[in-house]
Order: sequence, then structure tokens, then C-alpha cells
Amino acid sequence: MIGSGGIKIAEAAEFDYSGSQALKAIKEEGIKAILVNPNIATIQTSHIYADRIYAVPITPEYVERVIERERPDGIMIGFGGQTALSVGVALWRAGVLNRYGTKVLGIPISGMEVALERGLFREAMSRSGIPVPPSRAASSPEDAIEATEEIGYPVIVRVIFNLGGGGSFVSWRSDEFREKIYRAFAHAGLVKTVLVERYLHHWKEIEYEIMRDGKGNSVAVACMENMDPMGVHTGESIVVAPCQALTNREYYIGREVSKRVAGVIGLIGECNVQVAFDPSSEIHYVIETNPGMSRSSALASKATGYPLAYIAAKLAMGYTLDELLNRVTLKTSALFEPSLDYAVVKIPRWDLEKFVGSEARLGSEMMSVGEVMAIGRTLHEALQKAIRMLDIGEPGVVGGPFYEEKHSVEEVLEALRDRRPYWPLWAAKAFKMGASIDEVHKLTGIDRFFLGVVKDIVDLYEEIKRKGVEVLKDPYIIQEAKIMGFSDSQIARAIGLDEDLVRKARIKFVGLPSIKRIDTLAAEWPAQTNYLYTTYGGQEDDVELGD
Repeated sequence: MIGSGGIKIAEAAEFDYSGSQALKAIKEEGIKAILVNPNIATIQTSHIYADRIYAVPITPEYVERVIERERPDGIMIGFGGQTALSVGVALWRAGVLNRYGTKVLGIPISGMEVALERGLFREAMSRSGIPVPPSRAASSPEDAIEATEEIGYPVIVRVIFNLGGGGSFVSWRSDEFREKIYRAFAHAGLVKTVLVERYLHHWKEIEYEIMRDGKGNSVAVACMENMDPMGVHTGESIVVAPCQALTNREYYIGREVSKRVAGVIGLIGECNVQVAFDPSSEIHYVIETNPGMSRSSALASKATGYPLAYIAAKLAMGYTLDELLNRVTLKTSALFEPSLDYAVVKIPRWDLEKFVGSEARLGSEMMSVGEVMAIGRTLHEALQKAIRMLDIGEPGVVGGPFYEEKHSVEEVLEALRDRRPYWPLWAAKAFKMGASIDEVHKLTGIDRFFLGVVKDIVDLYEEIKRKGVEVLKDPYIIQEAKIMGFSDSQIARAIGLDEDLVRKARIKFVGLPSIKRIDTLAAEWPAQTNYLYTTYGGQEDDVELGD
């Protein structure tokens, strides 16, 4: 198995998770596991998981030496991100795998090439009747400039075989395009090809995680909605699962087209399919697919409780979905789609002050250095928990130093227009200053539903401030605040009292949080795992608590 190598932006610890899960699945079958990964600061580079570990650079030359020495029967390249995929494709093209009789396990190389090379992807989708945005592959800056005349502005340029959107950009004018296209080709490496594609300004971006076995059985494990619209890299976006602002019909349109994409590329294992929806109609386009495990896969696994990497490894070894058990219930099969009775929010973390000269605005290139995931019974609760977990000094969407910091309305609206990091904090300030949901929506393209969640939090916080100490006598408002994810500290800040007084009132009126279990089937079947979260939105514990 090929790992992801050193930790870097867009390819880091999430691939340690997927690789460790895959190695666990391999070892269970009594198969000898050989790992190539020079990053010793990972769980997978432990002999608990792998029989042999090669801490060598992940390049075709070094991996070929390992294959020559070990003569493995098969190779897994779908668990180490773009680095592993690129090396695997290079080894196959060079004939190395055939020379040593090493079979690619999981999705065939031909399917990977279609998925990863944007020109081939567009042709394959078009032949299958799957809608994709108007686009054209370009092999030189001049060719790219010509493509814009055919497609029309605005456009987005994507670099083929690239990681984290490096070199990509959005352009609205020809002079701007000419300035940036040479940088894109500098990121193109040996491939020297980019895709010029129509930019879907303010369209919704939805991600489906698809599992498919060698017999064509498939399930959509997760539907995740980017709160940020198209144009912001998915690694930069705040993401919620399950999808919140789609109609039922839109959800199934996206689900079916994603499963068709998996069939076109001959998927065996797991892939992520990104679908763009016009916010004012059911017009949609498939943007791309990532074969194998990705950042989104790690999030989907934790959000749903469905062990994507573990199951994908089993499928690569020849199992079918109906032959594998759901690892959470240990009773139902893996041929099922999880049902969530909770909300999950992922928020990236940025440290842009470490990168001299970087622009403090989000776009199609990934700049975040990590992310957090929070679970709650309401979207409000999960969003506030996630912001607390970022460790940026904010107690939630409201009530922190940033919320109270002095800014003019113009500054706040400009920050939203420029897509500064942590937009919920900026949106909260805008609503506090009297901006409407429609105003912020027009500036950002963020769905009114998500903006409404932020405004609900602001409105309740301001109500608590107005009522002051009287809040401590009102069980209904304290309960509402806890269900919306307010901490005792936030409530104390709002009314200017010691946190202990708020805690006493909360315990008196609301009690302690409930401990809930991620069961993947919305409590239809008992779960066997201790994958837990706490919430004030529950009435009982899902686990028996001892003394």
C-alpha cells in the first residue's frame, strides 16, 4: 500500500486515518501488508498495522525498488491521496506493475485516468449523458486564452493532476486571465495541461460519497453540503452533513448522477463526486470525482459512522457490499445508506499569518492547515461547537472578542464580499449591525437557510443581553440557548455575570447534557460502538452510565 508521504496542505492526517483503516482490513484477511510511507509521525507506520514498512520517498523510482524486492501480488493506491494515485498511475504507464505481476486492487487504472485527467473526464461524462460544465483542455497559455473566447467569461482554470487546487483561479476579464494563466501552467508540472471551465458563480456545491463493488452494487453513504458556494475549494469550505438546503428531488437527482459517475469510471471501492446545483432551478453539473479516499472521505466516515476506508479495502480484495457487515450495528450489511438524526459541521482552520504575502481571502486554491468536526442535534449547536473547537479564542458564533470588536458596516460587508476566513463570525457582526439575510446572501452566495441559522444565534444572544439577569429565572430561554449550542460562558458574557451562576441556573432548569451514540441508522437498530457525542437536544442517554 502506498501512503501519502509528508504532511502538507491538502494532504495530511486524514490519509493516515484511511491508510490505517485499510491496513486493518488487510491484516484481518491474513494477508501480508507492505507499506511505503516516509512519514513516521503516523499511526499506519506502526508494525501493529503493517508487516513491512519502507520509509522512502513516494516516487515511481523508489516504489519500483520496493516492488522489485518484495514482489507483492497486489498494490493499493487509493488510500494515500493524490500522491499515491499519481505514483500508481506512473508505475502502470511505465509497465512496472506488469513486469512484476503486481495487480492494482480496487478501481482500475483506466478508471483513475478518466477521473483524474479533466479532459478525459469531460469526454467520458458527455458520452454517458452526464451533464458537465462547458470546458476545454488547454496545453499552452495561448490555447487557454483561445478557450475563454469559446466558453465566455467568467471562467475557472483547474490544473490537471494537481493537489489542493494549486494554480487554479477564477477570472472575470481577459486582462486578469492573461496575468494568471502563466502561473497556472507553472503548477501544471510535466503534464502541462489545464482545464478552462465556465465558472458557476454562486451555485450550490454538493458532495456525495459513493461506495461501489465489483458487481456494480452501489450506495451513496453521505451527502455533504458546502455552505460556501462554487468557487471556494471544498477544503476551504464549511461543510454540513447531511445536506440541509436541498429539496428531496434535488437530493435524489444528485445521488443518482453520482452513482452513474461511479459506474462510468468502473469504481471498485469509494469515490467522492462533486455536483453543482443552480440555486434557482434543478439544472446541475458534475464537477469532478476523486477516486479513492479523500479529505471528504475522512469527514464522511466520522460524520456517518460508516467506515469508508475499511469497507473500500475489503471491496478491493474482492468482497461485495452485501457480504460485509455494518461495523456499527454488527447485524446489518454494508449495502445500506446511513440515516442521520444529528447534524455534523466541519470548519477549516487557517494560519495565514504564517504565510508571508498570502491573501486573506478564500478561493479555488486550498490554504487551510487543518479542520474540526462538531456534532449536534441542531445545526446551530454543531456550528457553535465547531467554532469553539477551532482554538481561535472565540466561544462560538457570538459573544467573543471578535463579536464585540469595533468594525464599521462597510468593513464587515467588504470582508464578506472578499470571502475572508470564518465567514459565520463576519455574518454575525453584519446581522448585529442590522444587515438583512438577503443583503448577505447577495454578497456571498451563501444559502439563506445557513445565514438564517447564524441570525437565529445572533437574535437569541441579543435577547439574552437585553433581559440581563432575568434570564436566570427563565427556564425556556436557557433551554433554547443550550439547544442552540450556547456555552455557559457565552450566556455569562451576555449578561455580565460569573459563569458559575449561569451553570447553577442551567443545572436547575436544564440539567446535564445527554450522551448520544452515532449509530448510522437513526436508532432503528442498536449500535455496538462507543462513538459518542453530548448534546442538550436529547432527553436520555444512549449508554448506561456507571457510578
